[in-house]
Amino acid sequence: MLKNKKILIMGLRNKWSIAFGIAKSAYENGAKLIFTYMGEDNKDKIEELIKDFKGSKAYVCDAASEDDVVRELFGKIKSENGKIDGIVHAIAHANTEDLHNDFVYTSKEGYAHAVDVSAYSFVLVSRIAKELDMLNENASLVTLTYHGSSKVLPGYNVMGVAKAALESSVRYLAENLGKDGIRVNALSSGPIKTLSAKGIKDFGKVLTVVEEKSPLHRNVTIEQVGDVASFLLSNMSSAITGQVIYADSGYNIMGI
Repeated sequence: MLKNKKILIMGLRNKWSIAFGIAKSAYENGAKLIFTYMGEDNKDKIEELIKDFKGSKAYVCDAASEDDVVRELFGKIKSENGKIDGIVHAIAHANTEDLHNDFVYTSKEGYAHAVDVSAYSFVLVSRIAKELDMLNENASLVTLTYHGSSKVLPGYNVMGVAKAALESSVRYLAENLGKDGIRVNALSSGPIKTLSAKGIKDFGKVLTVVEEKSPLHRNVTIEQVGDVASFLLSNMSSAITGQVIYADSGYNIMGI
């Protein structure tokens, strides 16, 4: 599905992450992979993580929401790899206290931080990729969201607000970039035991409820979500843009 396509995956952390599941599926479907990761001190860990993805490269990106950092990084990626065919935005963060306390106690700084890192960074990435003429014709941009954007999920708190902003951004970006033939979509995964999920209070209960209530009566894996992402990055989804695509065993359709 992705033969000869170059895909940039931003936010790789470890082998349990959704970003890794996407990387695995994209690689198995023929893509050449480029990664960004957080923190120079993680270089050895990331290089070990991606060693089986032959021909892949990884770049450090410590501040995805800062214009000059992303512009410099993307300029380097383009000069070393040429234009690319897709970007996966797997970047999100909220302060721990804002996930553990009731939402009403979210600080102004915590609110701004969550939206900046989790939502605005995707707008910034999209804009700079366009300005640097970094994307091939029919490129696809995919970001990661979650059901807590539209429904109240205890413990998700300000991240739900950030994901709601992200999903709205997807729609506006899809309209703007559609003029250039670029597609923009969000992939809403069911809950998965990732490192980020550990920050959500009582996360184990969420997994139990999804298994009990979803139409398929099971939780999803990073491999399953990765396959959906590969579809969105491929030409097979060429008629889809501005959408939130759920990969959650159907849980989102249930009323109770």
